[in-house]
Amino acid sequence: MAATGDAQPAKHQEVGHKSLLQSDALYQYILETSVYPREPESMKELREVTAKHPWNLMTTSADEGQFLNLLLKLINAKNTMEIGVYTGYSLLSTALALPEDGKILALDINRENYEIGLPIIEKAGVAHKIDFREGPALPLLDQMVDDVTFHGSFDFIFVDADKDNYLNYHKRLIDLVKIGGVIGYDNTLWNGSLVAPPDAPLRKYVRYYRDFVLELNKALAADSRVEICQLPVGDGITLCRRIS
Repeated sequence: MAATGDAQPAKHQEVGHKSLLQSDALYQYILETSVYPREPESMKELREVTAKHPWNLMTTSADEGQFLNLLLKLINAKNTMEIGVYTGYSLLSTALALPEDGKILALDINRENYEIGLPIIEKAGVAHKIDFREGPALPLLDQMVDDVTFHGSFDFIFVDADKDNYLNYHKRLIDLVKIGGVIGYDNTLWNGSLVAPPDAPLRKYVRYYRDFVLELNKALAADSRVEICQLPVGDGITLCRRIS
């Protein structure tokens, strides 16, 4: 991503740009100085493969992948869940961070996309940590909530899926993550659209999901069961640490 010239609109003005920074040059500096030099070769390969996919805007950004990898190590995560996998960039970041006996329950409605990244994940030697389940997440989450053995069993849960169900996920995940564990919700600044004026020219999907993201952010801020921190990394990520 190069800095734009006077004849072109700045990349940060384009819907779907993965950074909320107002300077493309500064974002490029972060990537080239701190992210790309430390990015594992397998993650670089998967990022480049995903960039060729027509839905590549769905992927986790490289700086966010680096952040998740370090966060998981800091909290010594071992048993994790990911809702919304796509080609598996954030999943690979998680798998590389977990100990050899770590586990990830990975849920997505589309196995075909996951299989794009699966050969790279296998080559990285971490596929054994992943339990991929194809299908809607809510029915499986309901089963897990009904089984008390799953309560408080997850150290970390990452949600990057259908924004209109984020609150439905939260109602269930709060029982499944352990006290002191973390839930991360992706895209909580939603392309910067949350503060856009009513007549702003937004893409249809951005405008549709914006209200759901606004509702989620309000609910998380009011949820006394968690401590929260909303970070302008990638498209915004909100971390929720369960305290009760």
